[in-house]
Amino acid sequence: MLERLQNIIAHAGVASRRGAAELVGEGRVTVDGVEVREPGARFDSASVCVRIDGRRIAAEEPKRTIMLYKPVGVISSRRDDFGGKTVLDLIAGKIPERLVPVGRLDKDSEGLMLMSNDGGLVNRLTHPRYEHEKTYIVKVAGKWSEEKLAILRGSVEMPDGYVIRPVPVEVVHVFPDHTLVLKFVLKEGRKRQIRYMCSAAHLVVLTLKRVAVGRLELDRRLRPGEWRDLTAQELELLK
Repeated sequence: MLERLQNIIAHAGVASRRGAAELVGEGRVTVDGVEVREPGARFDSASVCVRIDGRRIAAEEPKRTIMLYKPVGVISSRRDDFGGKTVLDLIAGKIPERLVPVGRLDKDSEGLMLMSNDGGLVNRLTHPRYEHEKTYIVKVAGKWSEEKLAILRGSVEMPDGYVIRPVPVEVVHVFPDHTLVLKFVLKEGRKRQIRYMCSAAHLVVLTLKRVAVGRLELDRRLRPGEWRDLTAQELELLK
């Protein structure tokens, strides 16, 4: 049966369908030795040789999803053109399955990062229409006022002109040295959204940590750089 190239790649657990389409569009995929740049091109998955960056993709491997505590300074993508450490480097040689990052988390941020070879799960967690909530604990500096809380909870315009929807923001603790801890719950997750929101309220982000995706919370026993497999119950929380 003929199948779209991006689906063949996704079913092999290499990336989500959207991620697979990006790989194809970047010219990193060959079929029987010929470069293909059309994600929708159809092939018989049982009779062709598909390679990504020269590496042949295997038959669909057992599905695996892990919870990783991403440290500050690590890139949450498959590779870094500038040679920086990525989340894949943290699990290299330790996990035989080819896992991909689920979504992104800024280099300067830390916390819960999911990695998986389950293309369906990756797509569900990253596609905007599902609007999975992500919870962040953020320490900021700046003179505090209720007016600033109103700004954070309101519609903030991003640098590209996009206006984000109002989001729940909760004050967790206010310290006497003009620093405070805030809790953000986002559904949109635009790039560096919280940092721009804080900037609009004249607050400086000191630390930013993702602590939950939906009802799945970061395991408090994990240290930065550590990971563990999700349990069956945790996978159900994501689905």
